[in-house]
Amino acid sequence: MLPNVWDVASARAVQAAGFPAVATSSAAVAETLGYADGEAAPVAEVLDAVARIVAAVSVPVTADLERGYGMAPAELVERLAATGAVGCNLEDSRPGTGELVEVGEQADFIAAVRAAARIAGIDLAINARIDTYLADARTGDSGRAGGAGADRLAETVARARAYLAAGADCVYPILLTDPEAIRTLVAHGPVNALYQLGVAGPGPAELARWGVARISLGPSVFRAVHTHLANLLANLC
Repeated sequence: MLPNVWDVASARAVQAAGFPAVATSSAAVAETLGYADGEAAPVAEVLDAVARIVAAVSVPVTADLERGYGMAPAELVERLAATGAVGCNLEDSRPGTGELVEVGEQADFIAAVRAAARIAGIDLAINARIDTYLADARTGDSGRAGGAGADRLAETVARARAYLAAGADCVYPILLTDPEAIRTLVAHGPVNALYQLGVAGPGPAELARWGVARISLGPSVFRAVHTHLANLLANLC
């Protein structure tokens, strides 16, 4: 269970609450730095933020690196390792456009990151995000059997199998909420599911029963904190 963080204070709060690891949210970190999500933030600033978080807590930290900020695999591994983080999220859609990367290209990228980590002697945890359901969020198609949902699930399974074979430790079909589809994916390897505060969908207990290995909260904690802040300030006016 990973309530994603954005700065030192939020990371310390997650550790103090008893969570065994800390994960960053790319959207929340970017907004904290003054940029939009989608690799708009300079990678040096993002990695500096990760390094400050790592230095502030004693639990492992994994960083959301979107699609790698244009870094070659060896550079990505080297610069991430320099922050002290032990893992990363890597997504398979292009920042800005949302276009899905061809599955073979993304699998090759993950394999290259894994190879670079091995060469560097780093046991890097790679969480491979699968963005097939991001477009479906607009239509309400959650991947149920039949029609486009079945096709989307088949594509998601193919991507999951390819990424796990390439060296990913876990796959992350973001926005997938259908229990049957999640159970189908779990049969192929460890799955990360998204749980969003304040958004209708399965809760952590349900996701755990369906067999997911990891639950992320994305930027929803950041959004909830800032909504609370906005309400506090409004009441002062």
